[in-house]
Amino acid sequence: MRGFLTVDDAVSLVKDYMSAANTVTSTQELIDSGVIPELKGFKVKPGKVSDCVFGGYEGNPQLTTNDGRSLRLMFRTNRISTHDINRGEIPFKDQVLATNHNYMRKLVEPAIGSSQIDISGLGMNSTVTAAENLKTIPVEMVVRAFMAKSTTSTSLYVHYQNGEREFCGHKLPDDLKPNEKLPYLMDTPSTKDKHDLSVAPEYLFEHNICTPQQYTQIRNGALEAFGRVAGFLDAREIILMDTKTEHGVNSKGQIVGQDEYYTLDSSRYVLKDNYEAAMREGRDPISYSKQFARDMSIGENGYTPEQVVVIAVRYIMAIQKITGQPFRPDTRGRNQRIIEDTNLILRHVL
Repeated sequence: MRGFLTVDDAVSLVKDYMSAANTVTSTQELIDSGVIPELKGFKVKPGKVSDCVFGGYEGNPQLTTNDGRSLRLMFRTNRISTHDINRGEIPFKDQVLATNHNYMRKLVEPAIGSSQIDISGLGMNSTVTAAENLKTIPVEMVVRAFMAKSTTSTSLYVHYQNGEREFCGHKLPDDLKPNEKLPYLMDTPSTKDKHDLSVAPEYLFEHNICTPQQYTQIRNGALEAFGRVAGFLDAREIILMDTKTEHGVNSKGQIVGQDEYYTLDSSRYVLKDNYEAAMREGRDPISYSKQFARDMSIGENGYTPEQVVVIAVRYIMAIQKITGQPFRPDTRGRNQRIIEDTNLILRHVL
């Protein structure tokens, strides 16, 4: 695989993966097995698509780096979730999103910082991430340049279709069309809870979710980061419609970004030529991010094998377009990748 994968190449790669014996061991089972000695006995905090291990969670002993920081390890999986429902696993999704995040982190770190710890010898597509364990500020900073058509309850589109003309403190015109560019780049925060809410900044202050000063820093950094990424993608003929980032306070009292940046799951992308044609013709542009997988979701069902192939190939082709580099999968088994990469991290930081 020296050059870029074609669609046919990607289909073959995904089908070969699916036909192989790929027994999935949970992250907790791996930790319990003792193959990562330093983590023996730790409890894993499971997420929708990623799992974490850090000190203090459900009685975990402290996990501290050699320079005194609290350590969090994040393990990406191939799980895919839409509308808060786990739809199954997508081959290579974990590696695609790892590559996506690490590539974008270089662009946005000057604007919003990062909790991530760089590890020599760890590949861009490593599905294990080492980071400082932050004091999370429970706000998702959603930045929107377009009114992207969406089915998520926190989206501007859903609120607008319900007749609302003020969203997160922003006044909206009466003639906005689906997927149309907004009058200006909007900060539209949402709470992080069992049931997230899109709210005006004042709501965050009144409910002691964050201070006005914290919000100002998060908003300003997020707007600058959006501009950096949007400009980069524009040169690749890709439109960045919106994104979300999360933030926390590190051991130095600084607010920095945490988790993933500008990935296909946390952002909405469309190809510029397709977008322009779609708006002229009065149809929806083809999503170049996770939104297309949301659109394929039905009820509480998982995806069919045929849908899994389509989704996996779209992720692979998208990451090649975004980075301008061929997708080179790590063909080690997931267990081997996690064990070897985690042990490498821990030798570096403990």
